[in-house]
Amino acid sequence: MKLHVLKSKIHNAIVTSGDLEYEGSITIDSELLEMANMIPNEKVLVVNNNNGERFETYIIKGDHGSREIQLNGAAARCALVGDEIIIMTFALMEEADARNFKPMILIVDRENNPKSRHYVGEQSQPLSSFS
Repeated sequence: MKLHVLKSKIHNAIVTSGDLEYEGSITIDSELLEMANMIPNEKVLVVNNNNGERFETYIIKGDHGSREIQLNGAAARCALVGDEIIIMTFALMEEADARNFKPMILIVDRENNPKSRHYVGEQSQPLSSFS
């Protein structure tokens, strides 16, 4: 049996912009993608902490270090600039693998700067370990 398991999460990200005219997706700073073990075109579940809305889309790679979190197309109607969101990816794996898998959690501040990073069940890594 295969299970959908949380693979990674960017926690408390702030929406920096929206573009209703774009085809769709979420643009995320490529540095944050690397830190969170996410890749362009990967499917994400996004939760808006301000209004409780949940939606799925896919990742577009943003400029490295820009701290950009931009909602595009229909997703831009699901959150306002300044809203706090959680961005999650999932993996499909065998139950035995899922029992031992540890998702990566990246926590960011109000400017989308990384505050801490850790695998679930492990101690957070200090900011200096991101370089």
